[in-house]
Amino acid sequence: MSRLGFVLIGRNEGERLERCLDSIPRWASAVVYVDSGSTDGSVALARAKGASVVILDTTMPFTAARARNAGFERLLSLNPEIEFVQFVDGDCELDRAWPERGVRELEARPEAAVICGRRRERFPDRTIYNRIIDMEWDTPVGDAKACGGDAMMRVSSFRQVGGFNPKLIAGEEPELCVRLRQKAWKILRIDAEMTIHDAAMTRFQQCWKRNVRAGHAYSEGAAMHGRAPERHWVRETVSIVFWGFLLPLFSLSLVHSSHGSSLLLLAGYPILALRIYRRSRRRMQRADASLWALYCVLSKFPMFVGCAEYFLSRITGNPRRLVEYKGSA
Repeated sequence: MSRLGFVLIGRNEGERLERCLDSIPRWASAVVYVDSGSTDGSVALARAKGASVVILDTTMPFTAARARNAGFERLLSLNPEIEFVQFVDGDCELDRAWPERGVRELEARPEAAVICGRRRERFPDRTIYNRIIDMEWDTPVGDAKACGGDAMMRVSSFRQVGGFNPKLIAGEEPELCVRLRQKAWKILRIDAEMTIHDAAMTRFQQCWKRNVRAGHAYSEGAAMHGRAPERHWVRETVSIVFWGFLLPLFSLSLVHSSHGSSLLLLAGYPILALRIYRRSRRRMQRADASLWALYCVLSKFPMFVGCAEYFLSRITGNPRRLVEYKGSA
């Protein structure tokens, strides 16, 4: 297990960071915490827990990708012999059995660059927003196209593709996985508990911002890797633009000339929700499938805002800064 190192990232995570640090195995040979401008004592806490701390330069834009890359470089400076790295977001807590399980899986699957397990919400029933995020984490096991922020990676493959793209404010993990798969590496998701996540999402505004960030990520990912054969996030971006902007635009702009009949186009939204509901019922209870379907439809609107912000930033040359949706713990 001395071949495994840990990289934690955070910004004003408070108690969440303390739980994260306490979940790291005591046998860990190298633990790095990367801080992105915290003002809540996170740096002092991480040092007190024995982590090597990297404080990012505040004159440059913060991104999770930039933080993980910095943590990775510090990790290798502490132990150049490390073969695997576990990335953990500071609002997550590692399952006790996961590190050893992840290493065994990577040892058994030399073609795999990334292994990840189940991420679950700590308080899924506290708010409907937490519940939605918990459903979002419920992804199929087996070969995958992408991983999330919590994942164990093979050091050699991570270095081969140059790590995360530090300029991305979101969607950096799927973008990394695109480049890994282009090098014939596999991304694997297994049915094992990996992390508990604390979204701490209690307000509509937080949910809106999170979806704005997602829309930005989808459009930027499509712009970077949208060409065949990958077509990365092209379908998702087209769907966001159509449902979040074009359909309501056409429907409302033609109201006068069509004598109101163009409003029938809006019937597409309940039809879309019904399709999502039926597909979701294969793995969800009825109430959850209904909530998920409603969320998927309504989220198109803030996601379009994120898409529009991305394309506007490309035109103006002013890149979007980090989109934060959580408060301090």
